[in-house]
Amino acid sequence: MDEFQEEEIESVLYIGREVSVFKIPPLKKNEGHRAQEWGDLGQPLWKGRLRIIERSSGVSIQFEDVNTGELFAKADYDPAKPCVEAVLDSSRYFVVRVEDNGRRAYIGMGFLERTDSFDFNVTLQDYTKRWRARMNPPDPAAETSAAPAGPKKDYSLKEGQTFSIAIPGRAKNTTTATTASNLLGGSTSASSSGGGFGVPLLPPPPSAPRR
Repeated sequence: MDEFQEEEIESVLYIGREVSVFKIPPLKKNEGHRAQEWGDLGQPLWKGRLRIIERSSGVSIQFEDVNTGELFAKADYDPAKPCVEAVLDSSRYFVVRVEDNGRRAYIGMGFLERTDSFDFNVTLQDYTKRWRARMNPPDPAAETSAAPAGPKKDYSLKEGQTFSIAIPGRAKNTTTATTASNLLGGSTSASSSGGGFGVPLLPPPPSAPRR
């Protein structure tokens, strides 16, 4: 039954047509690598192509012979512990950590064009984003519990609509004036009719007797 099993699917994410590999000195300081310290960059240790291949087990960076496809070196790319580090003095050169049967080594790598190194960087960044999304999936319970936002209310006036503004104290003064007017009117009316709470009119004093 083994002959009927499907082979593992490979997806080529990136191909660098020509890359150069350099032997680099040990890192003396914890300030990063510099390509100018690698000697004559025109005399690389090896030249070939680079492919970034994604499988179900992960992603690997493979250095291969252009003509035969023979594998020169391989680096398994783990976003949690990246095996690629950019140098400090150029955007075209990188340091790659390669492993073979438990042995680990650091090699320098360079591209001929900056566009190639840019595409190489973007490919690794895109895979890192997908890896993080797979490792931290969204919580369905949190999405379900989130209340949907209701429709926005429209407070604009429609055609023909008006609105009034109530000024504090205006209605109170009007009521007080009206009440005072009623009281004065009531007092006048009561006085003229002789009833109510109006003040009674006194009769005129008697005339003085004639001598």
